[in-house]
Amino acid sequence: MTTPVCTSASHGQRRPTPYPSFASYVRARQPVLLRTARALTANASDAEDLLQTALAKTYVAWERIEDHRAVDGYVRRALLNTRTSQWRKRKVDEYVCDELPEPEPSGGEGDQAERQALHDAMWRAIMKLPDRQRAMVVLRYYEDLSEVQTAEVLGVSVGTVKSAVSRALGKLREDPELVLVR
Repeated sequence: MTTPVCTSASHGQRRPTPYPSFASYVRARQPVLLRTARALTANASDAEDLLQTALAKTYVAWERIEDHRAVDGYVRRALLNTRTSQWRKRKVDEYVCDELPEPEPSGGEGDQAERQALHDAMWRAIMKLPDRQRAMVVLRYYEDLSEVQTAEVLGVSVGTVKSAVSRALGKLREDPELVLVR
């Protein structure tokens, strides 16, 4: 006499789940997550690779995630952990030079070219920040997280976030390229 071990599996039935499917989550949140990944990397293709790796890690853990309302935090943490691992394993193939190219003169106030120049200068300055400060600035000002949320995501104290962000903003204020754009 044989007894079926799992009757629902033998009939191809699945239990309904109260949370969204992984595919629908990715479709809905990919632009925001890609923007976060882009802020953590040097170029768009690295951002796509970073996001894909973080989403693969999330997919593996999808069934184990208890609160699916907090998946963004889980993916953001996976992005940061993956990027941190990449930073530690990287080969140094970029060399810092003493001179930066002169910023191109831009048009009048409110001009699109001027806004783009400021945007580009800001990103170059942010990319010069140490990795930890860059991550904190990105989470605070590009992801619009509070100091408490940033501290939770990075696993540090709120005071650490405050002091590191303050030092990062001081470096950005002193950046010669940003002084020329102002």
